Parts: sequence; structure tokens; C-alpha cells
Amino acid sequence: MDSISVPCVSMPNDKKLHIALFPWLAFGHMIPYLELAKLIAQKGHRISFISTPRNIDRLPKLPHNLAPLIDLVMLPLPHVDNLPDNAEATSDVPLDKVPYLKKAYDALQDSMTQFLQDSKPDWVLYDFVPYWLPGIARKLGIPNAFFSIFIAATLSYIGPKAYFSERKNPEDYASPPKWVPFPTTVACRFFEVMKIFNGGITSEESNVTDFYRFVEVMDGCDIMVVRSCMELEPEWLQLLEDLHRKPVIPVGQLPTTVHDSRDNETETWLWMKEWLDKQAKSSVVYVAFGSEAKPTQEELTEIALGLEQSKVPFFWVLRTRCGTVDTGLIELPEGFEERTKGQGVVCTSWAPQLKILAHDSVGGFLTHSGWSSVVEALQFERPLIILTFYADQGINAKLLEEKHIGYLIPRNEQDGSFTRDSVAKSLRLVIVEEEGKMYRDKAKEMKGLFGDKKSQDKYLDSFLDYLRTHRRLQN
Repeated sequence: MDSISVPCVSMPNDKKLHIALFPWLAFGHMIPYLELAKLIAQKGHRISFISTPRNIDRLPKLPHNLAPLIDLVMLPLPHVDNLPDNAEATSDVPLDKVPYLKKAYDALQDSMTQFLQDSKPDWVLYDFVPYWLPGIARKLGIPNAFFSIFIAATLSYIGPKAYFSERKNPEDYASPPKWVPFPTTVACRFFEVMKIFNGGITSEESNVTDFYRFVEVMDGCDIMVVRSCMELEPEWLQLLEDLHRKPVIPVGQLPTTVHDSRDNETETWLWMKEWLDKQAKSSVVYVAFGSEAKPTQEELTEIALGLEQSKVPFFWVLRTRCGTVDTGLIELPEGFEERTKGQGVVCTSWAPQLKILAHDSVGGFLTHSGWSSVVEALQFERPLIILTFYADQGINAKLLEEKHIGYLIPRNEQDGSFTRDSVAKSLRLVIVEEEGKMYRDKAKEMKGLFGDKKSQDKYLDSFLDYLRTHRRLQN
């Protein structure tokens, strides 16, 4: 098959670039954007990383050698009715409040335009939410790119503008799109479609749908930059370029780098490490569903009782609320922590995920399949047991399943329900039993793809060569 069209010849013009980055207000987006910023800064280029004040304050501290090259630009978030005070990221609000966060983000249009006019970057890279930004960049003569933290399979599943109006019903989204020319099982399951259909695909409010944002951004950008690599999904990267007829440039997996960003990290990590040190090698399941996903009470109960039933040692980082305004209290089953005291640990505060995944006692990761978590797990060879919640997780899960990299907990395809039995059996299969050895072996095989610095550097150099070749023409 044809390769993605990325020039690999260094240009004689070695003048350093100034690149503006504008991620969506979710840490699952901001952190990969920051990782890309750090990698670019390591090559001596200048970065303007743009977000809101509270988010900038919560970012991991920059390495001392890179801080002079990365300018953290704060744009105050405009007030929007129904958005709680100090809510500046998706982790600050329950899911039903996220549309108001998007409205506030859209209201950054004027201040973002002013920043671009004043700073005149060589390139601006933006997320899927600011559908209004490609037009602004073009008017200002600034080359622009959609930098997708979503894999190419997700972007291909959404499809190009020409097909946007063809899928009207939830059922239309529950199978691979007609424009995918190769056999695949990659599509959202019906219950996953229903979770995103209202607001994501259709909208009764004046708010713009997520799919509309994606389609407009992909249509309007000069190039697409994707957090992916040819070794993982070559067919999807090629399809994306065929569908949109513009350059699609993979930049590698951007694994999160370890940093000392928390004052309390040492003390927090000490007791965790002490517990993990007592467990047998590759015996523990690490359980975490990211900074935003929160199970329903019914789901929480089945997960907990499934963990207990599995007899597998567990370390569970449990998020019980999304921001201070979240009143939907969820609780562990009565007596659960007492009964499992010798088996596992439940942590309801922040935990150093990278350090936990790196520990020898961890033998598997029960995850929502958010891509940052997938990358973090596979760079440490941890096999995946997958339980999706919303957004792109369904597509990630099906791609991982199709490539035998992850095992999906069996669920009712219509309503998404699952049982404690299916949780227990899935955990034992992947971590303990001989039948699940293929998942453990595949995770080891994936380390080279997800944690190899030379490969990551190669993708970055190709990308920067492209940016230098097509930089803004100075007035």
C-alpha cells in the first residue's frame, strides 16, 4: 500500500519555528498536546501553549531546560450560564454540563484571534472543538493543522463532510461505515452510539454537535496530524488521507513522560509501592477509568463484586464524583472493602498512574480504553481488559480487540449492561489463565510501538520537516 505523504528531507532553512497549540479543555487532550510541545521544544523550536488560567496552573511542571521555549498562554474563560464557577476542564463537571464548557470555549474566538494576530506563529495546531478556527487562521495567512489525539480509525469512522448527512439513525452508526473499503469490525456498539447520539451526533439545543465540529475541522484544516503510527493502523491512516485528499501525518504515540509535579507524590507513592511490593509479580489488576469517566451505581456494584469474585489482587483508583457540582453519589457495595481487605486497595484520591503501571506486580489493566491510558499501559507491556464508557472509547476498544491487543468484557449490545461474572472471568482470563496468554504476549510485543524513543523521534522529525517546508510566509 502507498505510504502517507510526509516529506522526510530536511530543508536548508533551519530557522526555528514558532508553533501555537490550542487543545480542548480536557486533560486527556491537554497532556498529549503538552507532550508534543515538549518534544518540539527539545528540537529548539518555540511553542505557545494556549489554555485557560486554571488549566495552565494544573499542568505538570515543565522541565527546566524546556521552560524557556514553551510559553504558557492564559486566555480567561468567558462566563456562560449553567457552567459552575471555576469549571475550566471536563474533569470539573459532570457529563451533562460539558456542553456549557464547549459554549464557553467557543466564546474564546475573539481572544484567540487577537493572540494569533499579535504573535503571528508559523503554524497553529488545534483540537476538534474549535470548528471556527481554520477559517480564522486562513484569513490571517497562518498555516494550520488539526492535531487529533484520536486515532485514525476514529476519524475515519466519523467520515468526511460529503457523507455527514447520510447517517440519521443510531443504527446507522452501529456498523462500519460504507466508505471503509477493507473488512473490519471497528464501529461503536449500539449502546455506545446511544450514549453519544444526543449532543454528540444530534442536538436539540443551540449548541454545536461534536460530529459537526469534527467534520468542519477536518474539512477546513490544511493538514491532519494524528497521534498514531503506521505500524499500528496503516490502513486507517491511508483511508483518512484518501477520504480528505490532504496530508495526514502520524506523529507517533506521544507516551507520557514521568515528571515530579505533585508535592505529595512521594508520600502518596510510598504507601502504594509498599502494598504493590508485597504482591506477586504480574498478579495485580490495576483498575482506573481516567479523570472523567464515572460508572453508574449499577456498573460500580458489578465491577466491585466482579473484582471480589475474581480473587485477583487489585489496585483500584475510583472516581466517585466529577467536579464539586456533581451530586450523583455512587458507593461501593456494603462490606466490600472489609471483605477484600487482604485482596485489594481502593484509592479515591489522585494516584501516580505511570508509576503504578511500571511496577512489576501489575499484570493487567482494567481500563476504559481512553488512548492516553492505552499508550501508558502498553509502554509497560500491560495487557488490557476493556470496559468502555463513552466518546471514542468504543472505537479504540474495537480496534484493540481486532488486533488482539485488548479483551472486551462481554456486555449486552443493546443496553451495555454487564455482570460481575463477566468481569471476574475476563480478569482471570487475561491475567491468570493459559487461554489469555495471547493477550499477555501481544502486550509485550507492543512495547516497541508504544515506548520506543527512536521511533517517536523519527515521526517527530518527519512532521517538523513538513512544518518547516510549509511554514508561514513572513510579511
